[in-house]
Order: sequence, then structure tokens, then C-alpha cells
Amino acid sequence: MKKVLLIVILISMNFILGQGRIDSTLIFPLQEQHVHSSSIVELPNGDFLVCWFQGSGERKANDVVVNGARLKKGETKWSKPFLMADSPGQPDCNPMLFLNNSGKLFLVWIVVRGNRWETSILKVKTTTDYNNSGAPNWQWQDVILMKPGEEFEKRVAEQFKKYGREDLAWAEYALPYEEMLIEAAKDPKKRETGWMTRTHPTILKNGKILLPLYSDGFNFGLIAISEDDGETWNCSLPIVGRGLNQPSLIVKEDNSIVAYMRDDGDEPGRIMISYSKDEGYSWTYAIKSEIPNPGASIEVLKLQSGNWLLAYNDVDDGRYSIAVALSDDEGNTWTWKKKLEYKQGGSFSYPSIIQSKDGNINLTYTYRISNTKKSIKHVVFNEAWIKSKER
Repeated sequence: MKKVLLIVILISMNFILGQGRIDSTLIFPLQEQHVHSSSIVELPNGDFLVCWFQGSGERKANDVVVNGARLKKGETKWSKPFLMADSPGQPDCNPMLFLNNSGKLFLVWIVVRGNRWETSILKVKTTTDYNNSGAPNWQWQDVILMKPGEEFEKRVAEQFKKYGREDLAWAEYALPYEEMLIEAAKDPKKRETGWMTRTHPTILKNGKILLPLYSDGFNFGLIAISEDDGETWNCSLPIVGRGLNQPSLIVKEDNSIVAYMRDDGDEPGRIMISYSKDEGYSWTYAIKSEIPNPGASIEVLKLQSGNWLLAYNDVDDGRYSIAVALSDDEGNTWTWKKKLEYKQGGSFSYPSIIQSKDGNINLTYTYRISNTKKSIKHVVFNEAWIKSKER
């Protein structure tokens, strides 16, 4: 009996510390409403907080709100969902959670004005009172206004002139795609509206916060930059390319920054990449990598080991497959990969990843196996599981 018990303990230890995925659970039971675009954060007390948007649709559904749930430290069951943000009569979408340098909790999301992505506005809530059992007790709410100036217009024109293509006219009487964007960049109203959140910010060693944004009007990226711990925000030059979206940032050992982005441009669908050597202010023209992308959000994270983790849909023809990949050479190669889901007809997308204080990787994503069975899934694993031969 003692021998059997010892074997069970050893197997369990190997599962937790070595090869096995540690946990996989739905945050709430499968249900019919549209739930999407989750974000996860670990609070200083060890609780996990997750948010997502939920309602009868997305930008055209005025009942969409931001909901959340909490996993108390040491527990295995998520709380019942609770309301995090609601702008009555307007869709609230793409929420994102993070802690600033001093431990203040931020919820940043978009309110979709006029039911159009390109007229969305950024809203933010903050608090240091979040150690209760339900939703945080928000202490401040405001809007974040981006004001790209003439340098935005100049950058767009310069980048397309240098890297653009000459075969993009739709018809004899239509402006080429790139000329339309150059013209739009001259309009202050279009430059200043429609910037949206999706992925976690990156906090540099000097404390500067880089919050990735994107525009469905331009299909460009933009970085909101704060040098005062999130009190005020300025903006970078645009990340220009053909159909890029939803940047996720990672810092290299030489302090340059890489933006990995969703591909909403021409086929084949591939993750797009841009680089910055000045702390996120200016960016190279975005180009396609060799990594598949079906027009779906991705997120990249530097782990405590120094390795890079990429969570993404690893096919270019749908969201039925989602995976994680690991690189030990700053993204030059992705040597290890594991699928999290693979089901034709299913949809698994918009990963949000953090590494918790215990070293485990926590990942949430949209989990939909049919039009009436939808939830947000939480998966916990370690680097050893990605490198193992386990399925």
C-alpha cells in the first residue's frame, strides 16, 4: 500500500513539476451569448482576475458589456461572472487588464461609437482596492485620447513611398489602397479616433509603459506611451504595413522591441513583424514572417527563463486550431510547439498570456465549439510541457 501511494505521489509530482499540463478549465459553463477577447492578470495577493466582453454580438450589439471573474489564491474554481464595465446603450469591447509599476490595477477597453470600430474611443478604470472577492472597487474612470499629429501623416506617406506596391489599384477610377490611406492620414479626426486595445502592455526597465493599440480604419498599429506610470499618455509614430492589426510587444536583449501582429491583408496569412530601436516611438515597415495567421489576434511574452512564448492560431485558414510555441533564440526559430485545441468547426482565439509568480504560464482564450456553446478557457502549464512529447 505504501509503495502504491509513493508511486502515485511521484506521478503527481512529475505532472506538476515536469512534463504535464497543470490545469485546464472553463471559467464559466458553456452558454449562448457571444463572449470574446479575454485578458488575464495576477494580483499581488495571488488572485487571478480575468475580463472579457459579452453580449448578443460585437460592435453592432448595444448590449455588450465587460464582464469578469476571479480565481482566489489556492482555489480551483472561478467565481461567478460579474460586471466590470458598461457604457449603457453602447458596445463595450476588447478589455485589457494590467498592473502599473506601483501596483495600481488598470482596465482599458473601447466603447464603439456609432457601431463602427473606426470611431471607437478608449476608456480606462483604475484602482488599488482590488483584494475583495468580486469585481474591483474602481476609484477612477476616464478616457484616453490619442492625438497623432502631422508626423503621423508624414510617416505614412514616407513608408508607403519606400515600401509600397504599384499593383494595388482596384479599378481605373479608384485610388490605390495605399493612396487612400495616405489621404486618410491627413484627416485629424481619422487620426485621433478608432484606436483600440487588445494585448497586454510592455513595461520597460526605465518604467515607461508601452500600450499597444491598433486601428481598423487604417489597419495600422500605434503605441500609447506613458512616462508617468499611466497618468498621461502620448503616442508613437504609426506601425505602417498592409493589413496589420493588434500588435503584441516583446523586448530583445539589445533593448530593441519587436511587434508581432495579426495579418488582415492579402494572402497568405502570416504574422507580421515590425521593429523599434527607440523605446517604441518609431517602427520599421511591417513585413510578413513565416508564421501562419488566419486573421486572428496573437500574444507574445518573454518568460522568466529568457525564452519567448507565442500564443497563436497556427494555421492560415481559420480559428479551429490554437497553439503555443517556444523560442530560445529571440524568435529566430520556434523550436517547440504544442496545440491547445484542434477541432474543425470550433473557434479558439484571442489568447491572453501571463507568467505567474510561481513560474507557471496562465493563458485564457475564447472557446467556442458551436453557435450555442461558448465560454472563456483558462489553461495553466509550464515550459517543460511545451518541450515534452505529451499531447
